Amino acid sequence: MGRQALAQSVNRRVFYGWIMVFVAGFSIFASGPGQSHTFSAFNALIAADLGITNTELAFAYSLATVGAASLLPLFGRQVERFGSRRSLMGVSLALGLACLFFGAAANFLWLVAGFGLLRFFGQGSMMLGAANLVAQWFSLKRGFAMGLMALGFAASMAIHPTLARVLIEAFGWREAWIGLGVMTWVMMLPLLFLLVEDKPEDLGLRPDNTQEPEAAGGHVPALGGATLAEALHHPSFYIVATGLFMISGLVTTLHFHQYNILASQGLEAKWATLGFWFTAISMVLAMPLVGRGFDRFRTRYMFAAALCVQATTLTAVTFVTSVPTLLAYSLAFGLNNAFSMTLFGYIFPRYFGRLNLGRIQGTGQMVAVVGASVGPVPVSYALDFWGDPVMTLRLLSLLPLAAALIAVVFLRTAPQVKGYEHLE
Repeated sequence: MGRQALAQSVNRRVFYGWIMVFVAGFSIFASGPGQSHTFSAFNALIAADLGITNTELAFAYSLATVGAASLLPLFGRQVERFGSRRSLMGVSLALGLACLFFGAAANFLWLVAGFGLLRFFGQGSMMLGAANLVAQWFSLKRGFAMGLMALGFAASMAIHPTLARVLIEAFGWREAWIGLGVMTWVMMLPLLFLLVEDKPEDLGLRPDNTQEPEAAGGHVPALGGATLAEALHHPSFYIVATGLFMISGLVTTLHFHQYNILASQGLEAKWATLGFWFTAISMVLAMPLVGRGFDRFRTRYMFAAALCVQATTLTAVTFVTSVPTLLAYSLAFGLNNAFSMTLFGYIFPRYFGRLNLGRIQGTGQMVAVVGASVGPVPVSYALDFWGDPVMTLRLLSLLPLAAALIAVVFLRTAPQVKGYEHLE
């Protein structure tokens, strides 16, 4: 039975888009080697092995992430040209090789290159391809579908730091990266080859499995939307991109420095690892509610809520000095991650449509990844020179509050996109 015949057979029982959500969620999980929560388990060992400071490590990470971000618009065009299936297969192969390369890092420049490859193929391309896949298959239920997809990130946040620590203790930090690379190939390549279909139209279907736009009350838009040039001339692109820049940068800061921040406040590494588990559980519980919220409520209010939760989380981490306060912070951070991961895939098709989604999302994701690149630097500086990041984190929390106010007042849908009036 061919791949499309298998997909048609499955679709007679359950909408095949939900299979794409499963694969996309697994892809988000497999992006773990390129995510900050995985690096967090390695940072102290890498710095000690290569003889560099926290600031130098963060600079390497930032420099590499900026380079990776600059390539994401190009990857977005490749997704439009080749489809999510072939693009994600190439990314999975490359991400495994990047893990092997990173594990062999012998100096600062090699470290920068390794960070760049992991960030581009993991945190950037793998996540962009997965989000694009789900966005093509869902419209009315896109928020809920993105929320389910993002459970893969919660699983990664719970499993990858723990797995990294186990591999490090058993084999060493360099050998641990070999294991992570091989696991990426084993998990992703067969799944992508056998199951993925790029768009519902390839199987004669429509997003959400609707028959006609009128069947859903007129809310399901046809394949259409703004071009990249039109998106770049609309104020909402810059409001969304600025908000994602802040969310991406500040979430990355907390992931990247969780071990260091909590250590500066008197908690051992094992509690930082446990904190990731608490955060993952909170994220899993919050995801369905956040996803449903995006499908039901005005998007600009949900976007502003995400930014306010980000500000709350940055403040909450500065009060963590015990297990109860760690639990409270982790619950807030889980909600923070639920919002940020849903926004990542939801916001650009919502405001600019599906027509040129790869290019628009690639450009927007480039801005977000630049945010991720610079986010950890202020806290790294505070840790190295003051040994205390509390005031820095509290000052950073003011930025998303300002962005939330701007979003509520000015964020609107591009005129080329129809069918979302109930969310405007």
